[in-house]
Amino acid sequence: MRNTKGKPVAVVIGATSKWQSDGRNTRLAHGKELDDSHLPIGIRWGIGGAIAQKFAKEGFFVVMTTRTESNAAGLAAAIRDQGGDCTVVELDLSQQDSVTSAFATIRENAGDPDVLIYNAGYLEGRDLPPDQELLEYIPVEMFDTAQHIASRGPFLVAKEVLPAMRRKGEGSFFFSNNSKSLRGKKRYTGESLYYPRVMMRTLAQVLTEEYSEHGVHVANIVIDGTIDSPGTRALPKVQNQPELVMNPVKIAEAFYYLHTQDKSCWTHELQLTPYSTKPSY
Repeated sequence: MRNTKGKPVAVVIGATSKWQSDGRNTRLAHGKELDDSHLPIGIRWGIGGAIAQKFAKEGFFVVMTTRTESNAAGLAAAIRDQGGDCTVVELDLSQQDSVTSAFATIRENAGDPDVLIYNAGYLEGRDLPPDQELLEYIPVEMFDTAQHIASRGPFLVAKEVLPAMRRKGEGSFFFSNNSKSLRGKKRYTGESLYYPRVMMRTLAQVLTEEYSEHGVHVANIVIDGTIDSPGTRALPKVQNQPELVMNPVKIAEAFYYLHTQDKSCWTHELQLTPYSTKPSY
């Protein structure tokens, strides 16, 4: 689908969720796909899906990237059912040629992004058994994937979109990050290799210094908790303590708020934590 109405463009890198009903984490944790037909449409695809729906409702032409287009078919249909305009572009962040090709397609069919939300995630490390939490057991390939998604990937994406934002004198480039970006911590069983996320936070700080004066709003958003989605909602811990989960619809509203901030008072880091838990630091 092309942006024939000339709408502003919002690109969501990683618009689907590992914890959606047929996501990789959902299959890993529950051993099967889950039925999400009884769940609110806003949470079915996690943060990326909620952000895509929010910006579409606000009049943006939304470009959603995933490794495989079919992953976002349901989300795209939901956005169109809500009266929004969107398209799906395949993108493999571990391959520079894929990044280049994807953004060439985006610029041709949608236009230069006005907003870029980097929400890419990974599950590498989650399937390691409890007796292999130490670094010495982590395969180099797992580390490489985490670095591709958390550090090299956003670097390549930034090179694709920031020049046009700088020339235009405006734009938003937001990182969807997690609490492990605040300081290095060991990987516990059931968690991904999250310490490369510190590099993502550092990149956001560097880009803030480099591009703010050119009118580009850069921010690192720390999602400090478990995000509501089909796969996480079915976890025993969440079922016993539902107050632990974060509503992705409300998280999406925070991203949109950042985009609408006046230049005289930009936020460059925002930490979101459920009321029932102590914020990470």
